[in-house]
Order: sequence, then C-alpha cells, then structure tokens
Amino acid sequence: MSVPRLVGIGFIFFCSALAWFILGGSVVQRTGGSESSITPEVAELWGDRQAQAPPTLGFAVHREVTDTVTEERGGETTTRTVTHRQTLTLPVPLASSRISADLSLDHRRKGLLWYDTYTADFSGTYRATVPDLPDEDGDLVLRFEFPSPHGLYDDFSLRLDGVEADAIDDLSQGLGMRRAARPGDEVEVEVRYRSRGLDTWRYLLGADGIAETRDLELVLTTDFAALDFPPGTLSPTARERSGDGWRLSWRFGRLVSGQDIGIDLPNRLNPGPLTARIIFFAPVSLLFFLTVFVVLGALRRVDLHPTNYFFLSAAFFAFHLLLAYLVDHLDMHLAFGLAALVSLALVGSYLRLVPGAHGAVGLAVASQAIFLVLFSYAFFFRGYTGLTVTLGAILTLAVLMRLTAATDWSQVFERRQPAL
Repeated sequence: MSVPRLVGIGFIFFCSALAWFILGGSVVQRTGGSESSITPEVAELWGDRQAQAPPTLGFAVHREVTDTVTEERGGETTTRTVTHRQTLTLPVPLASSRISADLSLDHRRKGLLWYDTYTADFSGTYRATVPDLPDEDGDLVLRFEFPSPHGLYDDFSLRLDGVEADAIDDLSQGLGMRRAARPGDEVEVEVRYRSRGLDTWRYLLGADGIAETRDLELVLTTDFAALDFPPGTLSPTARERSGDGWRLSWRFGRLVSGQDIGIDLPNRLNPGPLTARIIFFAPVSLLFFLTVFVVLGALRRVDLHPTNYFFLSAAFFAFHLLLAYLVDHLDMHLAFGLAALVSLALVGSYLRLVPGAHGAVGLAVASQAIFLVLFSYAFFFRGYTGLTVTLGAILTLAVLMRLTAATDWSQVFERRQPAL
C-alpha cells in the first residue's frame, strides 16, 4: 500500500462524508417541514393535547345596596340616596372529586412521523356545599371548560343535580348553568364524555398557580405499559398492572400544590429523525470499514485501486439513500432490511468481479455487516447506541492489534505498487 493510494482513499472518504451530510440535511428538512405543517392538521383532524380542568362553582347573592350621592347644581350642594341591586359571587369550593379516565393508545402516521394519538373516556362526579350565609338566597353558577377548544366530545353529558345542561354553541367558550340555591344546599355535578387527544393528557388541579384540592380520587386506566409523567405533574399514589397497561390512582385528602396530574403517552419510533441520525453516523461506519479492509487487505496482498474504494463507498451510500426514501412507504424495519440487503449485495457481487479481490469478499461483507448494518441498527435501541458503537470500536481495535502485532509495516509500505 503506497502513500498516494492512502491519500486517494482519504479523498474518497471526505467526498462520501460530504454526500452523507447533504443527504442527512435533506431528511432533516423533510422531517421538520412535515412536522410543522402536519402536526396542526393532525390536531385538527384527530384532537389536540388535552388538559381537563375541574368545573367551577359560584354562589351569586343579590343584595339591595343604598349609597349616598352628593351633587352640585347651580352652586348648591344636594345629597340624595340611591338604591341599586348588586350581585356578589362567592366561590364554592369542591368538597369531593371522583374522577375516572380510560386512555386507549392509537398511533397514527403522517409522512415521516408517528403521532401519539389516543381516545379518552372521562367521567367525573363532584360534590360541594353552598356557603352558609344568613337568610340570603341566590343563584348557583356552574362553569365547565372543555380540555381543548377544537376537540370532539362524543356522548357528552353535564348535569347539575340531575338536570342536563343546555345545548353548546361554542366549545371555546365552555358551558355554563345556573339555578336557584340557598345557603347550605348540597350540590352534585356529573360530567362525562368520550374524546380524542394527542401526545399528553392532563387533569388540572387549579387554573393558575397553587390550588387547594379536597378529597380527590382520580383513577386512570391505560391499555399501554410504556408511559411517562410530564414535568410539573404528580406521581400516582398507587399503581397496578391492568391487562396490557396500568391502573394508576391519585388519592389526596387535602392537597395544596401547584402541580397537576398527567401522563405522557409512549412515542413510537419515528422514521424521519431515526433515519437522519443513521445517515449522519455513516462516515464513522465507512471509516471503520476502510480501516479494517485496508489494513487486512494489505496483509493479504489484496491490491485495490482507489477507484475500487470509490465504488465500495458508493455501495455504502446506496444503503442510506435507499433507506431515506423507502421509509416514506414501508415500515422502518422492513425498509432498513431491504436497504441493507441491497448494499451487501452490491459490495459482495462487485468484489467477486474485481481481479485479485475474490479472496476478500468474505472480509468485506463481514466488515460491512458489522460496521454498517449492526452499528446503524443500534440506533433502533434508544440509550444503547453509544455503548454498542464503543464496544464495536474496542473489539475492532483489539482484533487489528492482535492480527498486525508481528507485521513489519515498513516492508508493507515499501512494496512496489503499480502507478496510479
């Protein structure tokens, strides 16, 4: 192996790396562009992130208020009394909350991205007592806000002491009810619906800041096991497996907190970001391959011209190029397998025809399977990619050191090679 040939191989590696960065950039742009344009469409068609707040109750008391008004007319000051009706609304805190939510995961794919869509069956029963004011009647005012103004709510029902709410005109404005009440009256609010959401589901304990919640029991059932709790949410007080998912419970007697209750649904492997990471890692795979093939090829007297290395690098690039466009139409694993088979076939069939390289076919295919296919597939296992590549690099180094320890490299590089 001559120095000029090593320089030629290095130049081919540099050009290949540049091509991979361009291809990876195009995949990132396609993914980012589709996410910014498709995510709002998915939210409108299916449903947005849901954050359900508890209903709010108020006791509106009507009072006759007499004020003294002083007026000046023609230099004279007159005083008179004015009586008007004033409404004072007092908050009615919820005495107890019994809430049930059942989430069913239903991943949906658009373009290069999977979206964590779900259906939610929600029901809640709330009880409260009207504040005890001496000899003052008034109106009980109920206000219910929907978790998303663009959502779909099937089988919706809102009842105040068994009375169904009126028709809804605008989801963004919520729903209100009013009835006559007296101090000390016990109130029951029932709400239920079936809806659809995206990514996360939350139950808000308070609209803003720190809120007090009394006698809360929320049971959340899922049909999926992999879940997480978003920042700013409370961990469940109890959990148990329920079929393929979980039965999570939050029970508090008197809770004062600025946090909410919520879960983050499991993410499915997204073809766009995963493909981009595999492509950007490709120069490392090619560097390992070229190092092993050049070193062991020199020991086996496999004499390849830089042009041969150009075609081998092109076969590597074919794997990522094919993968980048197959993931638009096929399952990620199937697209990966087809692209890998095509690239392996290109390398193996090409070296079988190259004069003097027939004996290196097994070495080339094995090296490609390890450094291209295995290293790239490690990206499917989140959290293990770095460890897999590190162990592979150390093992490769150990094998090369073992095989070349007794080699006289000065003689290897002094061998006469045909002119470039």
